[in-house]
Amino acid sequence: MCRNIKTLFNFEPPATDDEVRAAALQFVRKLSGFNAPSQANAAAFDRAVSEITDAARTLLLSLQTQAAPRDREVEAAKARERSRARFG
Repeated sequence: MCRNIKTLFNFEPPATDDEVRAAALQFVRKLSGFNAPSQANAAAFDRAVSEITDAARTLLLSLQTQAAPRDREVEAAKARERSRARFG
């Protein structure tokens, strides 16, 4: 479940709102143990996703680095190669 949370900082182009929300959703799913909450927990689940999305966005905007931004395509190619080496 948490394997879907990707590094979002220092990429060109920057992380989109959808990517930040998807990471927040995966984080809340991991913490709660729910893939989809029951009706009784839906409001709390959705509120947590929203609050974590806001916190993640704030974090990403406040981080600083001297490193050059990473290219998404290059990083994706590296991940594919690592996967190929690991799983054959």
